[in-house]
Amino acid sequence: MPEKEKLRIDKYLWAIRMFKTRTLASDACKAGRVKLDGANIKPSHEVRIGEVYSIAKGIERKVVKVTGLLENRTDAKTAVMFYEDITPVEQTTAFKSMFHAPVLKRDRGTGRPTKRDRREIDDLQGGFFEKKEEE
Repeated sequence: MPEKEKLRIDKYLWAIRMFKTRTLASDACKAGRVKLDGANIKPSHEVRIGEVYSIAKGIERKVVKVTGLLENRTDAKTAVMFYEDITPVEQTTAFKSMFHAPVLKRDRGTGRPTKRDRREIDDLQGGFFEKKEEE
């Protein structure tokens, strides 16, 4: 694959599949969700090998180090070779653990839970949502 000397950040983020479209990548840069050394960057910023970018997509946070310049969007297996994901483990596990909380759902129209139902719900939660007392 031919590598370019100059490449815009919005095009790079689209090519390595961080964003689905180049417009979304450009909008993220304009909104300040893509940072270089803690500073906001414009979509026209030139990418250099070795730079580290912080990318925020919703509640997901990624830290990416540039290992190569990719001009055109390719398959995911090829795109992974052009960056290194150096996101801290704390951020990745925190993101994933949000989805492991017990989800309680009652059928619509069943009314309020009875005392027995409430006890079963509390047992199911296992103290997950209870406030912890300070010692």
